[in-house]
Amino acid sequence: MTHLALLCVRNEAAFLLEWLAHHRAAGFDDFVVFSNACTDGTDLMLDRLAEMGLLTHLRNDGPYDRGGIQFTALKQAASLAQVKQAEWILPLDVDEFVNIHTGDHTLQALHAALPDASAITLTWRLFGTSGQVRYADAPVTETFTRCAPTIMQWPWRAAMFKTLYRNDGTYKKPGVHRPRDADAAKLPRARWFDGSGRALPDDFTTKRIFSNYGQNNYGLVQLNHYPLGALESYVLKADRGRAVHSEDLLGLDYFVERNFNTDEDTSIHALAPQRAAELDRLKSDPVLARLHDQAVQWRKNRFAELLRQEPFRALFGRLLMTSSSRPVSPSAAKFLIQHAQSDPANSRN
Repeated sequence: MTHLALLCVRNEAAFLLEWLAHHRAAGFDDFVVFSNACTDGTDLMLDRLAEMGLLTHLRNDGPYDRGGIQFTALKQAASLAQVKQAEWILPLDVDEFVNIHTGDHTLQALHAALPDASAITLTWRLFGTSGQVRYADAPVTETFTRCAPTIMQWPWRAAMFKTLYRNDGTYKKPGVHRPRDADAAKLPRARWFDGSGRALPDDFTTKRIFSNYGQNNYGLVQLNHYPLGALESYVLKADRGRAVHSEDLLGLDYFVERNFNTDEDTSIHALAPQRAAELDRLKSDPVLARLHDQAVQWRKNRFAELLRQEPFRALFGRLLMTSSSRPVSPSAAKFLIQHAQSDPANSRN
């Protein structure tokens, strides 16, 4: 039983190896990754991983359909023989980690728990900043453990899901959150289940992109979603733009609606030994190790550059105040002032 993950990335080389290592440990055996407009070496890292036979890398540098970068990539993916031949497909982002709570925490265990499923909804569990301000080269799944409660009433995006679906012809195209272009003749045989193993009604087979509110949707599987990272990483994310619509600027509204830190969830650590072993194997390749280290330095340098510019300096200051719910500390204020003073544009004002 083959499992294919589809991924779109831009300037994510510092996180890519952990993401790949985790999902290989979880049971994914094939990956198709699209990159666009990378300046941190992500595309070069993907080229090397492709040379090693670990994934397929395609550059998605445009022009883009009206749906945006990610829609264009998934449209192209639908025509690939590799995608057509996959038994199960799951489109993901690099800040999303599949977290299975049953058996040995792999996809095979999930299928054993839901043998009749032709589609399984993996509901987001939003992980906040966990109080992290500075970006550090450390595993995302170990650094960020504070998250939203298991039962949420708001916001609606906290209940959004990605769909792991059987590629049996019921749906002809992968979509960002759910498969698209259903075959009406095959649709009545579709069996959708949620992340707690409950059978889902027919409207999920054609149009739903979020799970029901007010219930635990994570009994068997959840999708750990780390949309923010540390505050420094969020500034870089604002600079990069959104995966679906790159022209959409990210601000405090996006941040506040995802920065949940009320609960702690370390369940994903059940696969930590396997993930760590996979990551060690990847980093044993000198080319990958060098590209990873360069990407880490790129992120640090890019943050310093952005903090000399508006609106990113203002965004970082607001993030410091919003995330702490108290005035910016003297050390943080000094940090901002130093970067403001180093901005050549300020000498002309």
